[in-house]
Amino acid sequence: MGNITDEMAENGLSMLENVDPTLANDHEAFPEQAGNDYDEIDDQAQDSQNFMELYEESLKSIQEGKVIKGEIVQIDNEFVLVDIGYKSEGQIRINEFMNSNGQLTAKVGQKVDVLLVRKEDKEGRIILSREKAAAVKIWDDVEETYKNQGTIRGKILSRVKGGLSVDIGLQAFLPGSQADLRPIRDLDTLIGTENDFMIVKYERRQGNIVLSRRALLEAERKALREKTLEILEKDSILKGIVRGIADFGLFIDLGGIDGLVHINDISWRRIRHPSDMYNIGDELTVKVLSFDKEKERVSLGIKQLTPDPWQEAQEKYTAGVKIKGRVVGLKEYGAFVEVEEGMEGLVHVSEMSWTGKINHPSQILSVGDELEVMILDIDSAKKRISLSIKQLEPNPWDSITENYPVGTTIEGKIKNITDFGIFIGIDEGIDGLVHVSDMTWGKQIKQPSELYTKGQEVQAVVLNIDKEIERFSLGIKQLTPDPWDAIPETYKPGTLFEGKITNITDFGLFVELEAGIEGLVHISELPNDKEGNPLSHFKVGDVVQAKVTSISRKDKKIRLSMQKLDGSTEEDICNYVNNHKGATSNLGELLKEEMTNQKERTLH
Repeated sequence: MGNITDEMAENGLSMLENVDPTLANDHEAFPEQAGNDYDEIDDQAQDSQNFMELYEESLKSIQEGKVIKGEIVQIDNEFVLVDIGYKSEGQIRINEFMNSNGQLTAKVGQKVDVLLVRKEDKEGRIILSREKAAAVKIWDDVEETYKNQGTIRGKILSRVKGGLSVDIGLQAFLPGSQADLRPIRDLDTLIGTENDFMIVKYERRQGNIVLSRRALLEAERKALREKTLEILEKDSILKGIVRGIADFGLFIDLGGIDGLVHINDISWRRIRHPSDMYNIGDELTVKVLSFDKEKERVSLGIKQLTPDPWQEAQEKYTAGVKIKGRVVGLKEYGAFVEVEEGMEGLVHVSEMSWTGKINHPSQILSVGDELEVMILDIDSAKKRISLSIKQLEPNPWDSITENYPVGTTIEGKIKNITDFGIFIGIDEGIDGLVHVSDMTWGKQIKQPSELYTKGQEVQAVVLNIDKEIERFSLGIKQLTPDPWDAIPETYKPGTLFEGKITNITDFGLFVELEAGIEGLVHISELPNDKEGNPLSHFKVGDVVQAKVTSISRKDKKIRLSMQKLDGSTEEDICNYVNNHKGATSNLGELLKEEMTNQKERTLH
């Protein structure tokens, strides 16, 4: 275009030079013709002058920094030449016409917008830029969009301090508070998404553009809200999107207004947390349970879209019926078993085993286990089903009394040792208890572990079986006769016996008369002491002699006395007791000698 214009200008300037000189000389001979020719020459010269003025004016309008239209006229290895109507073509580096795959997008004859970077450099070249022209055009669009409160499309690229970076053709900033209607915990979830934005601020010189997505969403939500309120009423069925999940339920966007599905209204079945069933963004169908127009509170339900399974439970399930279920929850007191969707029953820990000691259901069950159970009881009104696992098997306690009648001697291994006794294995899952009081006849056992060890084989006698409370009582001392059966004959009141002091208390002395048999010498039955404390003359292990004063077979108690022994004066005994030395008292020998003398006096 530039070459054509130059040629036209040159032709216009040379028109006068090409006029036939003879015509100028013949004006006298042909005055009229000569006048006409001069007029025509003057018109042509005037047109040429006007054209040059227009051309010069057009060149002046092409200014650096302006976006102009051009046409691609040539493409070489480095540059794309574009005709912009100037005296020569402008140059654009070829990489501005390369796409992301490295392919050339320019074609000869293609119309393009370019920015005049420099009219002429040192070498007289015109420098153009397609990319800068696009940037200028985008800024013009930004300004236009801002003035008209319109929207602009952009792609969120990355996280930056305080928000997100957005590509709208230029780099723009989206504050975190303007990203959505509600604060977003993880802004990274928006990266890579394309959205429409409003321009809330821009500074062309500084190159700053601030966007808002929230403003558009609020406008859309307000419009949706008006439509939703028109159809929102109790029992209406609506579609919504999960916008939030809490421990207590789901927040559903019904279209400009939110409703809450409480966790108890999500499903007829028991659920641990709403997030186990739904995710943010899920589309759901819900039923309006209640709507408060003044407070704009909407209560929603999901389970109400299907019938309550408990309505027909009483007819479908009866006590004694065996059914299959799945373990859906474990507590210390039992396991919850789903017998059908939305219907759960409880297997109490006491109904898990006839004989096993189950401290926690997790010892034998896990969530997700499929198992067979028996219905014990059902209450549709309270939505409760009592289930049992052990009832599927015979109760071993039903036959235990027949297999082990009272008085039977059994033999087994000690399964456990406690402070109050030892447990002996009888049958599989059934243990018998030997209480400390049934281990020996006379000696009191403080710690069973002093006599027995776990795994030791022992014999015991069956004392009692209580099937109702599942208690099996055993005794070891019952393997031998009770020494108290002969005590009344052996230790008659008035008889003198020698024994060892086993214990000293504030109220007297305990004296062992034979293995397992002890008698009490009350402090009032001890010889008087001038110092006032008769117990001070005795210690555990002393061998003494005392007289039987009374016997109680029922209470298994023997009363002894060391006062007024036959043949001995109180003064003699006190003198002897005051003079005793060593670990073993000689009082027993003195009393023994006194008894011998008594017998001799009796014979004579």
